[in-house]
Amino acid sequence: MAEATTEIEEEAPKKGSKLPLILALVLALGGGGGAFFAIYSGMILGSDEAEMAGAGGESAKPFVAPDVAFIPLDPMTISLGRASEGRHLRFTANIEVPSNQEDNVRKVLPRIVDVLNGYLRALRMEDLEDPATLVRIRAQMLRRIQVITGPDAVSDLLIVEFVLN
Repeated sequence: MAEATTEIEEEAPKKGSKLPLILALVLALGGGGGAFFAIYSGMILGSDEAEMAGAGGESAKPFVAPDVAFIPLDPMTISLGRASEGRHLRFTANIEVPSNQEDNVRKVLPRIVDVLNGYLRALRMEDLEDPATLVRIRAQMLRRIQVITGPDAVSDLLIVEFVLN
């Protein structure tokens, strides 16, 4: 009976090591990450022009400013209502327009100021105190300006001053 037990133990297959599998997985991930970095950074498949521009070579193209004009808005001081305990918002901005649209936008500048004044007056104090909402407020003002002027007449709204007193 001792011989039967020994034969059964010998017939059981030995477990293989998982080390080669783990090593292959680590090498595959490392190689994939290295390949991604090399392609993303331009080391592989990058254009020669980008390399020359990055190295400050002679083929680097000079900066060419877009053909735009900036129309300054007069500074606005907006009272924020009873809930704000007499606080005021001082707001100044510039409107970026394509050069060929500058005269058209200047003609409707009083309407733009009126819309912005009405929008800023409607804001609550909580909206103005959170710095993260400035991006949302700016987008809302730009959208309102584009409704008045048309979507192609105004490129951007650049906020110069946004101060709560």
